Amino acid sequence: MTTLLAFDTATERMSIALGVGATVWEHEAQGGAQASVALLPAIGALLARAGVTLAQLDAIAFGRGPGAFTGLRTACSVAQGLAFGAGKPVLPIDTLLAIAEDARDGEGPQQVWALTDARMDEIYAAHYAFAHGRWTTLVAPMLVHPEALNERWRVEPPQAVAGNALQAFAGRLATGAARCRPDAAPHARALLPLARALHAHGGAVDAALALPLYVRDKVAQTTAEREAARTAAARVHS
Repeated sequence: MTTLLAFDTATERMSIALGVGATVWEHEAQGGAQASVALLPAIGALLARAGVTLAQLDAIAFGRGPGAFTGLRTACSVAQGLAFGAGKPVLPIDTLLAIAEDARDGEGPQQVWALTDARMDEIYAAHYAFAHGRWTTLVAPMLVHPEALNERWRVEPPQAVAGNALQAFAGRLATGAARCRPDAAPHARALLPLARALHAHGGAVDAALALPLYVRDKVAQTTAEREAARTAAARVHS
């Protein structure tokens, strides 16, 4: 019976789950800047509620991003600290893959584009395929403008699209006949099956490798760049 702790703070929500075999305990709360203070106490409370100690964990899974820089640093540092302290390995998992898992429709073969709002008029996007009980990555997590995604989708229309970018860019994404799940999110309960599969296939790594997945080097625009972006957006919608 595998015992796994999983959490994600890459978005505005802080999500934690503990899986002991088939039994799952969950906790979700406001994330963002608050996650850096709230994550450790919330993990401690969840473990106490389940009657599980860090020593009883087989591994610690975390959403490595892409996402908000502060959230990614929080998840990575907490995963690393807990893993070092308890002598446990870590399971780094793409936050976008957790969104795809949350949007998965049954056990049949399917493909999902997972999208989150990256701000600055950009999207974090990745394309995954599910078959025979496992996910594979078709397009690795990237930073892209909505118009560039539309160009891709004109050539190969999406089967399913999931994530909060569907709402953030409503009217600008040409999803066509795709199944859309704007409510899909990187819930920790979706991280757990991914973590189990990764653990079963020898994907656990040393705590030192609890590293974030950054796909953007720049986190802010200058005033001139923001004005240029607003002007370009106005031209598109005029």
